Amino acid sequence: MEKLNSIIFYHIDKAIRSYRNYAQRQLKANGFTITIDQWLIIKAVLENPGITQNEIGDLVFKDNASVTRIIDLMVKSAYVIRTTHAEDRRKTNLEVTESGIKIIKDVQKLVEGNRKTALQNVSKEELEIMNNALLKISENCKKN
Repeated sequence: MEKLNSIIFYHIDKAIRSYRNYAQRQLKANGFTITIDQWLIIKAVLENPGITQNEIGDLVFKDNASVTRIIDLMVKSAYVIRTTHAEDRRKTNLEVTESGIKIIKDVQKLVEGNRKTALQNVSKEELEIMNNALLKISENCKKN
């Protein structure tokens, strides 16, 4: 039986979790109360006007209950306004508020710094190879 530390998917998951934990610590250390997940969802809504909660979940890899819970917190924090869809009451419209836009802009430099730190000593060639390999893995899993 192979050991965990010899399985590529173990290392992918470990890298993702390490980065997310690092990024969250940086947000907190810099006085931000927003979470990585909240930042991702606000960003998704800004980049995709009219996006549904299900589509947000697919985009940020969260289940519907988690997305609903995160949006509830963002509504309380006044980062997002949720209104009922005019034609289908089962749907909601999400709109990012001025304070939501401001927090995205304020956090952006920190996010860029986090990425730079995480990618230290990783060459452009290594990044390109890794990106291509990850895209192939994703496509293989969609096919089957």
